[in-house]
Order: sequence, then structure tokens, then C-alpha cells
Amino acid sequence: MTVRSAALLLYRRRAGVEVWIAHMGGPFWARKDEAAWSFPKGIVESDDLGDEFAAARREFEEEIGTAAPDADYVPLGDFRGSGKTIVVFAAESEFDPGSIHSNTFELEWPPRSGRKQAFPEVDDAGWFTIDDARVKLTKAQRPILDALLARLEQDAEIH
Repeated sequence: MTVRSAALLLYRRRAGVEVWIAHMGGPFWARKDEAAWSFPKGIVESDDLGDEFAAARREFEEEIGTAAPDADYVPLGDFRGSGKTIVVFAAESEFDPGSIHSNTFELEWPPRSGRKQAFPEVDDAGWFTIDDARVKLTKAQRPILDALLARLEQDAEIH
């Protein structure tokens, strides 16, 4: 069975569209910027089946340290990449948590040292233009930006 992750994609309209993304924490990502960011997301647990939106909200709060904003979320779709499927829910928001307080994970670091250290899942987050986000996001998540833009264009045509 394919692993499923659930993500929230927050966007806002400024001079153009901006999206909220998070820099992955831990020593592997510490000195990387390009392709080292992600939408706040996490694994859909067996308890979450049937309510992937609840899983996306929970994972957002765990990674950002603030509850996901109340907004009109819409399913954006399922996206394959990196051996998993990411189900994405998008909403327009002026989200501003002030600071990031991510949950942590343990990792043996340095490798083969026998010493476990705790690292934040997310060590930074913020708003970025679509062009900047396209460079910062992992390659598997970049098509999500295209889906968002297509959805916004479709919505504009309807109104």
C-alpha cells in the first residue's frame, strides 16, 4: 500500500500569489535551501483514514506550532512523488504565527556515534512567491504549485 501524506497549502495574493512553506529540520537539511522546503504535511495514520483533512490540520500544527487557520479549504488533489502520495488541501489565508515551534524527531547524530539527538521537523517557515517556492520546494512537490495556479485561474473564470 502506498504511503499517504496529508498537507495544507496556504496561499495569499500580494503582487502575485505567495505560498506558505517550511524548511525541513535536522542535520541533512541544515545547510540546504534549494529543494529543502516542503508544504507542512505528514503521514496519514490508520486512525485518519476517511478524514485526511483532519490529518493535514494535525500535521500542520505539529510542524508549525500553531493551529492551522480557519479558512475555506478545498481539496487540491493527490500528487505522487518520492514513493508516496500527498493529498493537498488549499486555502487563502493571511496566516502569521509570529514564530515557529515544531515538534522534534530523534536521530543518531553524528552517524554511527551511538548518540541520539533531537531535531525540529521544521526549522523555518514563511511566505514565498510562486517562483521562489518552485526553487525551494522538493522536486516532487513543485507540481502542486501548478495545480494551485490552475485552480485559481479556473476560479477567476467562474467569477
